[in-house]
Formats: sequence, C-alpha cells, structure tokens
Amino acid sequence: MANAAVRYLVFDIESVADPELVAKLRYAGEPLEPAEAVRRYRDELMEKYESDFIPYTFQVPISVAVAKVAADFRLVDLVVLDEPEFRPHVIAENFWRGWEKYRRPTLVSFNGRSFDLPLLELAAFRYGLSAPGWFHAGGKSFEQPRNRFNAQSHVDLCELLTNFGATRFTGGLNLAANLLGKPGKMEIEGHMVQDLYDAGRLAEINDYCRCDVLDTYFVFLRTRVLTGQLALDAEQAIVAETRQWLTEKSDEIAAYRLYLERWGDWPNPWQPAGGGEGPA
Repeated sequence: MANAAVRYLVFDIESVADPELVAKLRYAGEPLEPAEAVRRYRDELMEKYESDFIPYTFQVPISVAVAKVAADFRLVDLVVLDEPEFRPHVIAENFWRGWEKYRRPTLVSFNGRSFDLPLLELAAFRYGLSAPGWFHAGGKSFEQPRNRFNAQSHVDLCELLTNFGATRFTGGLNLAANLLGKPGKMEIEGHMVQDLYDAGRLAEINDYCRCDVLDTYFVFLRTRVLTGQLALDAEQAIVAETRQWLTEKSDEIAAYRLYLERWGDWPNPWQPAGGGEGPA
C-alpha cells in the first residue's frame, strides 16, 4: 500500500478561534483579555443561534488529518500535518505544498467547500502562502479547481449526497458513517475542540481528526459504488484491507484502537445468512 501513487487526498480540519483577533475586532476599546473575548463571543453566539461555533474567518487551523488514497481507492497512508508541533502556519503550508507535491490529487472532504477549504485558503492569505495551482487565476472559470462543480479537483461528499445543496443532509458525516456501520462521532465532537485546545489537549484533537478522516474515507468508498466507479464486492474487500491496516497501526496510534473498538460491520442485505449474491 505504501508504494502506491496518490490519486486522492481525503482530509478533515479542526480549528480554534484567534483570541487576539476576536478581542481586537469584536470588542475594540473594551478592557477584555483575549481569552475572555472568545468566551464572550461564544456566549453571544449561543444565545442568538443556539450554537457557540465561531465563524471560520476568526479561526486558525490546529489539526489537519489527510488520508492518501491510490487510484484504485486503496488507502496508502494517513497522516496529521506538522505533528507533534501542530503550528497553524506550518499546517497550512504543508497542506498546500503537499497538494502540489503529489501532483494535485483530487481533494475529498465532507462539507469542505463550506468550511475546510475556505479556512485553509484564508490561512494561506494570512500567512503569506502562494497556491497558484489551486486558484489557477488565468484559467477558464469552469477549469479552475475552486469551481464548485469541478469534481476532478475536489469531491465534497456532502454536496454529492445533496445534489449540490438541493437538500439538507441532516445528520452529517456522523449519520453517513453510521449507515455503513462505522463509529461516527465518539467521545469528542466538533463543538468541544475549542475547550480541549484551551486545556492543552492537542493530541486528543488530532486523534479525533484522524477518526473523522477514516469516516470520510469509508463514506467516499461507498460513493464510488454509488457512482459506478467501484463494485460493491471490491469496496468490501478494500474495507477489510483497511481494517487490517488499522489493526497493524493500532499499537502506535491510540486513535485507531478506539476506532476499531467501535467498528461495526455493514449489514449486507445482498448476502443473507444462508448466502447469496450481490445486486445485479
């Protein structure tokens, strides 16, 4: 697996508020410490929207996990960027340089067009990074990687499952993963990341990000069945192969042990207890 060429990068990002930016722009002239400014902003958002998630424009990336996937959809590797330092500017630089290094493979995300990629683009802007291949400023609009319908550059699985926003995918990645018997959300959920970061629990955030990428990868595999690029039996063989890969890596990476403990096999209706063939 490790020697295969990378055709897809399945990724997920976790981020936290920039306290100084929040204090400066939201509460200019008020005697608030940056950390207190973040708490106040979250309280205001919760009161107004019943969610304390701060907009991505006030955030920086502190975890990006990436699964490298071959053209035949097999997992090559799964890494977290800038481990163990997890510096936002280096994470952003590694993401965009890595995309170029692997010859601009197709990015795969779940709802990444609305959050993950805008945040990473803004991080490049903030830290003075260039990503000319991604912006492709001189190209025709429909050829540009950022074009919403350019599935050669980015497959947003949420957009695929909702026909580019024609419906709402209530339940999100957690629901999609659970439909396939995979763990979905476990001890940590996205709204907890800011508090975990404030408590210095970066390793746990990155483990959570790894598990989200695994869920995204398995959802990606099933969408390849859905779109006719992968036979169901071939997908199931890849899932079994990936499970073995996780088992072999679980001694060194705690997140994989937890993921395997919560692993559930997909109940295949085409293979009842007495045997049987797949769908025609």
